[in-house]
Amino acid sequence: MYKIAVAGTGYIGLVAGVCFAEVGHMVTCVDIDETKINTLKAGVCPIFETGLQELFRKNTEAGRIAFTTDFREAYREADAIFIGVGTPEQPDGSADLSAIAQVARQIAESLEKECLVVVKSTVPVGTNDKVEQFIHDFLVNDVKVEVASNPEFLSQGSAVHDTLYARRIIIGTESEWAEERLREIYEPFQLPIVSVSRRSAEMIKYAANDFLALKISYMNDIANLCELVGADIEDVAEGMSYDERIGSKFLSAGIGFGGSCFPKDTKALDYMARQHGYELRTVKAAIEVNNEQKTLLFKKASRRLITFNGLKAAVLGLTFKPGTDDIREAASVANIPLLLDQGARVHAYDPAGQSNFSALFPEGKYGKGTLTYAPSIEEVLEGANVCFIFTEWNEIKQIQPQTYKQLMRTPLIFDGRNTQSPEKMQAAGLEYHSIGRGAMRAAPQVNPEY
Repeated sequence: MYKIAVAGTGYIGLVAGVCFAEVGHMVTCVDIDETKINTLKAGVCPIFETGLQELFRKNTEAGRIAFTTDFREAYREADAIFIGVGTPEQPDGSADLSAIAQVARQIAESLEKECLVVVKSTVPVGTNDKVEQFIHDFLVNDVKVEVASNPEFLSQGSAVHDTLYARRIIIGTESEWAEERLREIYEPFQLPIVSVSRRSAEMIKYAANDFLALKISYMNDIANLCELVGADIEDVAEGMSYDERIGSKFLSAGIGFGGSCFPKDTKALDYMARQHGYELRTVKAAIEVNNEQKTLLFKKASRRLITFNGLKAAVLGLTFKPGTDDIREAASVANIPLLLDQGARVHAYDPAGQSNFSALFPEGKYGKGTLTYAPSIEEVLEGANVCFIFTEWNEIKQIQPQTYKQLMRTPLIFDGRNTQSPEKMQAAGLEYHSIGRGAMRAAPQVNPEY
């Protein structure tokens, strides 16, 4: 059992801390946000993540995990300190490492015994070398300290499962001591460990994430071509999935990727390459395709309708994917302002993301448009002239075609996640537009109730 401190209580830090506690380590999570720490101390998990609330409560009650803003006390006698703070993108696409630097200095000024510092945050190649040197520059006490790289590969919505049952653990170290200590920390997980150098570990994170982003953008590009030539992207994806060299994951077409990883990491790797005088043309193309794809539904609807002014636009789904409350880089963030600028009366629903979205876009009037949040799918669809589906939550996927027809004033649906069967929607008398499957133009009839 190790005494572990975790810097940061966001998706990376909190999930890591709870999972370390779950396998038996004693964990202290540190954050500069007093409000968040007080919330955690009160037994409330501030992040919506499948399975996290249960493990959080279990390990808090068992006394295996604690929360504090006192970094000196937390770091002073820790056996290992995991850094899981944010590295947001800057305007030029580079990663902002200021939070990493702040934690590194706090560690240097607090350590009183030998310690392994482990960077879980996604950082440019070579950052861990700089972190180690930075800590040594500001070290107050003469103690042994080394830095290791241990990038996370969790997916929001399944982060707990991805941590406890990971396909592999990547560790990047520069000494046998650091490797052995990190292996011992992860031994209770009983998972395969891939041990490499620090720089290779840093690159593995970017290479893996950007490969998946490339795969998504490629399928979206093919989906757009399918619409032009009369093919069905779902048939194409199924045919591709049987090839074991391709696999079946990340073949679903849609309106682009979002969240805290793929958009940021593609831009960061592109920036890193340019800094070394090299152009990653494939990654650059993925970024361009994704930027275009995010507003594809709005463009389709704009070609179909003469105006959005005064129309009730139903929006189903605000988060970038189901299973999370995260709205970072979500398609809704790109599209709703466009609808509001055109004078639409936007009514939005999401089972988890409304609070985060309303913090960014409060209810009210925006120029010619208005934004309203509703507590149910039915209320959003009631009397709507057009519907946009941005997130494939199960309850949205389970909406029956007849529900759209009965509730909407004009059953005109633009589905960015291909949640419905085109044939069933057409049979119900709906006009249905999806991604890579062509439009089903059964002319929608105005609901006689309106």
